[in-house]
Amino acid sequence: MRKASAFSPAHVTGFFQICDKSENPLHKGSKGAGFSIKNGVKTTVEIRDAEKTSVKVKINNCIVENAEVSKKVVNLFLNKFHLKQSYEILIEHEIAVPIGMGFGTSGAGALSLALALNEALKLGLSKIEAAQIAHIAEVECKTGLGTVIAETFGGIEIRTKPGAPGIGEVKNIESDGNYIVASVFFGSSSTKKALTNAEIRRKINAVGEKLTSQLLKNPTVKNFMVLSRIFAEETGLISERARKVLDELDRNGILGSIPIFGDAVFTLIPYNLVKDVEKVFAKYSDDKNNFLISEIDFEGAKLING
Repeated sequence: MRKASAFSPAHVTGFFQICDKSENPLHKGSKGAGFSIKNGVKTTVEIRDAEKTSVKVKINNCIVENAEVSKKVVNLFLNKFHLKQSYEILIEHEIAVPIGMGFGTSGAGALSLALALNEALKLGLSKIEAAQIAHIAEVECKTGLGTVIAETFGGIEIRTKPGAPGIGEVKNIESDGNYIVASVFFGSSSTKKALTNAEIRRKINAVGEKLTSQLLKNPTVKNFMVLSRIFAEETGLISERARKVLDELDRNGILGSIPIFGDAVFTLIPYNLVKDVEKVFAKYSDDKNNFLISEIDFEGAKLING
C-alpha cells in the first residue's frame, strides 16, 4: 500500500472577472481578489495494486458516489501518465469549512488530492505541475476558475492574469498577519449554475474587471473589503439573510461582504473585534456551528505527514 496526505487552505473570493474564452483549460481562469484561510481540506490517498482500477471517495467519513471533481483529478493523472497498472484508490477528504458556501472546497479538495496522488504514485511532478492538474479538473467540471491558483500560494491575493498555477499571475496584498476572518453562513449555492448562467456572468464581468484595476492601484486589506462589498451590491448576489447581517455590521462600523458563491457573510477584522462581530452574527443565527473564525493562511497547499 502507498499512502500520502496533503492540505489545501480554503479560499474566499471577494470579487472576480470570468476569463474562460481560451480553448486551453490551463489558460482559463479569473482575475479578481480573495484570501486563503487556515481552515481547509486535508486529503489522504491510499493506493493498492489491483486487477481493476477503482476509486472510492469519502468526505468527512461518508462515502460519496458523485465526487465529480475528485474522480476527474484521478482520471487526469491516469491518462496523463498512461499508467497501465490497475489500482484500488481510496480518497479521504477531511473538510473543515462548510461545503457549497463560497469557501472554495472543490478547489481545495482537487488541489490537496493532486499533491497527495503525485506523492503516493511517486510521479515526480513539481507542486506547480500537480496544481495544474487540479486546475484543469475544476475548470472542466465548472466548479471554479481561480480558486486553485489562489490556494496554491495562499495569502490575500490579487489574481492579475487568468490561468492555472505557473500560467496565471498572482500579486499578494501585504498584511501584518493580525487580520482574522469571521464568517456566518446560512446555505449553499451552486458555482456550476452561476458560471453557466448568462445573466449572472454578464453582471460579474461588468463589475469585476474595473474592481481588480482599482485594487491594484491601492492594494490594501481595507480597499479589498470596500471593493468586495461594491461587487456584492452591484451584482445583486446578496440574499435577504445576508443583507440583514451586513446592515447590522454597517451600523457597528464593520465592513462585511459575501463569499462568491454562497449564502454567507464574511469580514476581515483585527482580533480585538472578533467578539463584537460574533454578537452581530448571534442576532441572526442561534447556531454557533454556523460561525467560522479563522486566520489567514500564508503558506498555501502542501504535503503533510499522516
